[in-house]
Amino acid sequence: MQASEYNYADILYTSERIQWRVEDVISDAHALDFARPFLPESLARTRGLSCLSSHEQRLLNQIRGHQYLYMFGLVEEFILPFVLQHARGGAVENDMRTRALLGFAAEEAKHIDMFKRFRAAFERGFPVPCELIGPPAAIAQAVLAHEPLSVALLTLHIEWFVQRHYVDGIKDDGDLDPLFRSLLKHHWLDEAQHAKLDTLMVKELAAGQSPEQIMRGVEGYLEIGAMLDKGLEQQVELDLDALERVSGRRLSEADREQCRNVQRGANRWTYLGSGMTHPKLLQTLEQLDPRARALIAAVAPAFC
Repeated sequence: MQASEYNYADILYTSERIQWRVEDVISDAHALDFARPFLPESLARTRGLSCLSSHEQRLLNQIRGHQYLYMFGLVEEFILPFVLQHARGGAVENDMRTRALLGFAAEEAKHIDMFKRFRAAFERGFPVPCELIGPPAAIAQAVLAHEPLSVALLTLHIEWFVQRHYVDGIKDDGDLDPLFRSLLKHHWLDEAQHAKLDTLMVKELAAGQSPEQIMRGVEGYLEIGAMLDKGLEQQVELDLDALERVSGRRLSEADREQCRNVQRGANRWTYLGSGMTHPKLLQTLEQLDPRARALIAAVAPAFC
């Protein structure tokens, strides 16, 4: 396996230099601007829904934004214990590794706090409750039941799509709510370092494994993805239920089917396709086993 382009000392230095406090990003004094969209159109895919008015499109965009940050909080519920477990499994004399991974875990806990504060702010300003899949603990348990390499690959997938979403669609979109953009900017700052740490974790877990074991780990990553895809289908229905409540309009079956099809594709791209096709993830898979990259490249178009 090729040597990594990342190292624990450099990652730790950068992480300590960019530290920020949740209280400075979001508190009870901060309010969301519900006159604006939350997500870029590349993720929300609401403007093309001809059955919805522009007002309803914005409402659905905000419902999707609420879902988006909830999903990050959900996945960090399993990333946090996974990283702590991995930190305990390494060489105790590698101080930089220990400090970097413990910092990773602390930042994930910070993100969970930040996303809970966002949810409280959203519920204060949005007229109706928006239901979400879960509970997070049950989903985390189901994910962590898989092999460590599978979980590490999923985590790497998530970290890289965070980078893609922010840089490609959020960073320069001045139409989005400023508070929502700020939350995602601060999340991105940490996740830029976490993606590097995840790369190192994947390579440590794969070291010494046979090609068959590595491929089992990759197949487990796909199994988790399929489980999440089923959850996302349920989330689409919950989002449309919330849209009907907040708009006061019952969608016709034809209108709901249009929304369902478009939003299913949007969710698949947001949480699955944009990670599976990220060049950095594919590069890591290539280094593990060229068959791993080929397998994911063959599956990914179904989620794009």
